[in-house]
Amino acid sequence: MCHCGEVSSTPAPAEAYAAARDRSARPRLAEFAGTLPFTLDVFQRTACSALEDGHGVLVCAPTGAGKTVVGEFAVHLALAQGLRCFYTTPIKALSNQKYADLVARHGAGAVGLLTGDTSVNGDAQVVVMTTEVLRNMIYARSGQLDRLGYVVMDEVHYLADRFRGAVWEEVILQLPEHVALVSLSATVSNAEEFGDWLVTVRGDTTVVVDEHRPVPLWQHMMVGNRLLDLFALEAGGDGELQVDPELVRATRELDRQSATAVWDRARRTRGAAPNRRVGFRPPSRITVLDRLDRDGLLPAITFVFSRAGCDAAVQQCVRAGLRLTTEDEVAEIRRVVERRTGDLPQADLGVLGYWEWREALERGVAAHHAGMLPAFKETVEELFVRGLVRAVFATETLALGINMPARTVVLERLVKFNGEAHAELTPGEYTQLTGRAGRRGIDVEGHAVVVWQPGVDPQQVAGLASTRTYPLRSSFRPGYNMTVNLVGRLGVAAARDLLEQSFGQFQADRSVVGLARRIERNTETLAGYADAMRCHLGDFTEYAALRRRVGDREKALRRQGMAHQRDATTDALRALRTGDVIAVPGGRRAGLAVVLDPGVDSGDDPRPLVLTEDRWAGRLSSADFPTPVSALGRMRLPKNVNHRAPAVRRDLASSLRNTGIVAPTTPRRGRSGKGAPDDDPELATLRRALRAHPCHGCDDREAHARWAERHARLERETEQLRQKVRATTHSLARSFDRIRALLGERDYLSAADGGETVTPQGERLARLWGESDLLAAECLRHGVWDGLEPAELAAVVSALVYESRRDLGAVPRVPSGRVSESLAATVRLWTALDDDERRHRVDRTREPDLGFAWPMHRWARGESLSAVLTAAEQNGVELSAGDFVRWCRQVLDLLDQIADVAGRDTPVGRAAAAAAKSVRRGVVAAGTA
Repeated sequence: MCHCGEVSSTPAPAEAYAAARDRSARPRLAEFAGTLPFTLDVFQRTACSALEDGHGVLVCAPTGAGKTVVGEFAVHLALAQGLRCFYTTPIKALSNQKYADLVARHGAGAVGLLTGDTSVNGDAQVVVMTTEVLRNMIYARSGQLDRLGYVVMDEVHYLADRFRGAVWEEVILQLPEHVALVSLSATVSNAEEFGDWLVTVRGDTTVVVDEHRPVPLWQHMMVGNRLLDLFALEAGGDGELQVDPELVRATRELDRQSATAVWDRARRTRGAAPNRRVGFRPPSRITVLDRLDRDGLLPAITFVFSRAGCDAAVQQCVRAGLRLTTEDEVAEIRRVVERRTGDLPQADLGVLGYWEWREALERGVAAHHAGMLPAFKETVEELFVRGLVRAVFATETLALGINMPARTVVLERLVKFNGEAHAELTPGEYTQLTGRAGRRGIDVEGHAVVVWQPGVDPQQVAGLASTRTYPLRSSFRPGYNMTVNLVGRLGVAAARDLLEQSFGQFQADRSVVGLARRIERNTETLAGYADAMRCHLGDFTEYAALRRRVGDREKALRRQGMAHQRDATTDALRALRTGDVIAVPGGRRAGLAVVLDPGVDSGDDPRPLVLTEDRWAGRLSSADFPTPVSALGRMRLPKNVNHRAPAVRRDLASSLRNTGIVAPTTPRRGRSGKGAPDDDPELATLRRALRAHPCHGCDDREAHARWAERHARLERETEQLRQKVRATTHSLARSFDRIRALLGERDYLSAADGGETVTPQGERLARLWGESDLLAAECLRHGVWDGLEPAELAAVVSALVYESRRDLGAVPRVPSGRVSESLAATVRLWTALDDDERRHRVDRTREPDLGFAWPMHRWARGESLSAVLTAAEQNGVELSAGDFVRWCRQVLDLLDQIADVAGRDTPVGRAAAAAAKSVRRGVVAAGTA
């Protein structure tokens, strides 16, 4: 049963408040509410009450609305009932934040943290973890699942992520039935659909949707130095928000001035006198921050969709002498910096840009993006939340769940690079970014500011700001690791049933409902068409089919004739020689022409270069000749003809006209020749059968034929819909079957007693997690990593996790010897795997990327961070210190897996363990346990 409660900004009915008061009598909720420094909102109380009543809950609310309170109540219930609670998050930074929050509330002894590279008190009653860690526990049948009562899935809308989203659905589908699931999501427009699915797979679930922002958000545009409201104070006659007329006037005037400046620059290039007006320049970042500071709108997050742009913005602020902090705040900033970064090696501080970074922090300014060192990012987050840093320039990754709200959010542009092309922000992305504005309990209102640029229409911004469409779409699909784990745990039949229960298949099947209705309507219409074309003389359906066969045969013969004609024309063009005079049959170029270059090197279709009587020079093709062309005569040409010179064209055209050759009359296109319809025996037979059919003599024959054509057209459309339905239903199970077939060929699965079992190789694969899981298993199986020293193994393994931010256009340098040979063998295995994946039509494994092998090898053998980053730059690899640490930690994750899977008593296992130890040092080890 699904209990759907929706709380909006409008007053709730009296009975809703009465129900909320009744629910407040619940002892655990009353106890929890008494520990809070604020009063629970109606949506929070509704969700917590459902949870205490034993229901699962789905809470969809805007950023900053306080939905994590419901997750914290689940923790409270678990501790009170002597059960365990797992609090899962999509990213390690959010896990770290939540761990710190829960430790502050419940003490370090009650709370643990598991994030892959960090393990703290993992047997605690409450454990914060990334979602992948819980998925791995389920597949490993971990004993830590014992007495598990609650699982909180924070930011559950991550299941739409095309790379990692499947993990959320795997967990939801496979958690034991008795575990209460608390799903916390950003506001999505199909929350009820997602809730219906949760009811289907998890049982009784209460859906609570709250679209009310606890801190109102005001929308603005900064036009030059002016900060203008986006919406008028009063709504239009239809109740819709209207764009502020003053903003429209200001932007139109500046757009006009900008266009005038562009036109003026064009005039100056032609020597005209300059116009005094100058083009519009957007306000500088310093100007924007000064204005926000004067209006009391700091702290602010400015979203810049570029790492380099974020760093450049901070440098601009420092160079301009901007300071947003007091002396006391500077002293506190230094204390936080020293505490957060005290374990960084002193020798690496210079290459990390530590001193420049700290100076910017002391001025109250910072960047925040994925290329930063984790310790730097975490320091920025703490200082910003505490109000010590007041201006942050960030990429959109900051909007993905980290608790870092501001009073104001600034968008410099409404376009970002999505990995393939520059695309405009969607309403969902705009809502997610601006949702950071307004700190609950601190600000009475939040502010979103779009910096106006020429060409930006305020109506466009208003559309982004007022649209709340943010549908949740499943990205679930089976992979190799998932497949062997499902077969091993459940067997093939139960695994297929599980896949059929996924949100992805749920949405696909719902889309089929609409298609099925269209098929049903089309079927009814087809019956009507059949009645309309019914003939009293005979079966008109049969007669209509004969007519179509006659028409199809006529078209086929015409195509054959045209192909024959093209072949003959192509042969004639191929026979032309320089100096031949020909006739161009029609169009603007009709008349005589002389061949300057036969163009026989143009491939299958020769394209002779010709000059016509009216001095036009260019290339022709077989499409210009309805019949084969032949030379009418010849004329002498100079040895070298420059057809681009007007004088040369003039003289040659005059000589052509003086040859005395006359162009023949242009022939009409005919139907005679080889392949003509009248000469075809099959067509003649069909025509005789058509004339002999009883319906041929019907007076209403053509009217019936028109209905028959409609019937045939709609029948084709309906069959296409049926094919689409067949392709959509059971699509995930069919994908699962294709993966099983590939794994069976490669001996990861085997048929036994009419069923299917996981082989020893498959059991290895079941313990390898990652995008290239099967390739890693193949490398271990074929021994391509045998005999490698620890640093060499780390270099080779990096190719399976690293992904260059952009195509380098050349193969990067790699260490010679065994590393080069092992990488080549790894790539050969990938090539064979890629062939099999194409044949089986399954998602293909990404090609190994060798760009990180050289930096990884140097780091693992003990070189300094400075030397490694310098060598990477010389090798053409773009690598910041933060990127380096992030990729090292992913290599560490895979090395640890290899050591466990291969066995730490085997040569490869020992090398992997030693490699992990050599990589886990310096900045890579800082901040991890």
